[in-house]
Amino acid sequence: MSEMIRNLPIGIQSFEKLIRNHYLYVDKTEYIYRLIHSGSTYFLSRPRRFGKSLLLSTMKSYWEGKRELFSGLKIALLEKNDTYTQESYPVFYFDFNGINYQQQGALEEALNIQLKRWESHFGREPQDETLSERFQNLLIAANQQTGHRCVILVDEYDKPLLDVVDNPDLQVHNREVFKGFFSTLKSFDAHIQFIFITGVTKFSKISIFSDLNQLEDISFDKDYAGICGITEEELQDTFSPEIDRLAGEQNLSKDACLKRLQSIYDGYHFAAYGVGVYNPYSLLTALKKRRFGFFWYETGTPTFLVHRLKEMNFDVRHFDDRTLQSSETLLSDYRLDNPDPVPLLYQAGYLTIQDDSDPNVYTLGFPNEEVRCAFLQSLMPEYIENYGSGSGKDIFALKRHVENGDIEGIKNVLIALFGSITYTTNDPSFEHYFQTVLYITFTLLGQYATCELHTNTGRIDCSVEAKNYVYLFECKRDDSAKAALEQIRKNHYADPYAADPRKLFIIGVNFSSTTRQMDGWEVEER
Repeated sequence: MSEMIRNLPIGIQSFEKLIRNHYLYVDKTEYIYRLIHSGSTYFLSRPRRFGKSLLLSTMKSYWEGKRELFSGLKIALLEKNDTYTQESYPVFYFDFNGINYQQQGALEEALNIQLKRWESHFGREPQDETLSERFQNLLIAANQQTGHRCVILVDEYDKPLLDVVDNPDLQVHNREVFKGFFSTLKSFDAHIQFIFITGVTKFSKISIFSDLNQLEDISFDKDYAGICGITEEELQDTFSPEIDRLAGEQNLSKDACLKRLQSIYDGYHFAAYGVGVYNPYSLLTALKKRRFGFFWYETGTPTFLVHRLKEMNFDVRHFDDRTLQSSETLLSDYRLDNPDPVPLLYQAGYLTIQDDSDPNVYTLGFPNEEVRCAFLQSLMPEYIENYGSGSGKDIFALKRHVENGDIEGIKNVLIALFGSITYTTNDPSFEHYFQTVLYITFTLLGQYATCELHTNTGRIDCSVEAKNYVYLFECKRDDSAKAALEQIRKNHYADPYAADPRKLFIIGVNFSSTTRQMDGWEVEER
């Protein structure tokens, strides 16, 4: 008899559809209970594909009184004697997903469409009213007709701003539209029961935040660190059969499979001392497809972020060297005129809190392998001309040569890579480009490579380990490959591999800032 395959909720954003069609559900309703009974106006920032839309859909079903959907869930057990369980409230759900905001007036039209739907429901025919006036009158009408105050749920409020990040005029326009529209929320508080707003970023100087000074930002709260995403406990409690199937397909033990899942998809921390979470989209996709892959990153490339990092000569090595630090205040407040890309990189999910031992300073870095490798892959074409599969200077060619012990092939790939670094005649940043390309190249070797590996006698630029071969690289600039090779010998970098049966190559490399190419290569085989 074949094993039953359960429905995994990949891409399911409707709570009602998820429950009625018997998809697996990681029960987050205890968080909703806590929110409803401890406040009324909230904001939550989380990366895309982290379950924000499903969370709001769950709230929508709750406030609309669809209590049959919550049977057996935590909130049903917690609310046995609460009056909320018997009530249905008017819900205004603003969904800013799925619309292209590049055109002038797109945001106004999106608001108009949603308002017209509600006006039809509540029997209103507006005459020469602004968008904000229409919304105000809807709140009054809904309150009067139902006898209950209104619930406002806003999903991905910042998409109309992020979509036009390269169009300052349109972004200013969209900001003004928001200012006129959502300022309603403060002055009509008597008609509002509950507000919950989500987005990837918290833009500074947007009226949602400046006008709603009572808006509680729970993005960094320890109590809500696991409200989106999947914790280790939730993974093992909910998806044990799927983990077993993945482990069997990949010929791994269950423990080894869990460690692999952790290294690729876990590692997100959204609060000091808070629980860590997995990326839900990638984790569920891996369990369904029974293979490991970079699924979250395939859903979108942060083009403007990549361009900005290159333009400001940002040292991407800081993503891994534990020197990238910030504070909660800086991370929670994104301004377009702020040249620091770190807050947006954090809010978008490309960086996470790695060390929170100091409550005033967070150490940041890549959360996992998926983000590290995929983000660096998107950076490489910014620095290397004609980079890509089949170019002879791509990471796949380099991996192939590493696995085969092809020293000449490795040399040729590096020559091609560094000969293709993009720069202008008077560009003073070649050294930065050289260091960046070197770091990205070796990091993208993934499990094969360790950059700046510490030994008790010094620090190796890079060690690369394959099944049958080990390579130790020392790189110089404007010196000589022989000097690099001598440094490996002098500092005994090869000693840890003395008893290793694999063939060992120590390699000295030199790069010239004059010719802007690799001009020295010395190899010693051991």
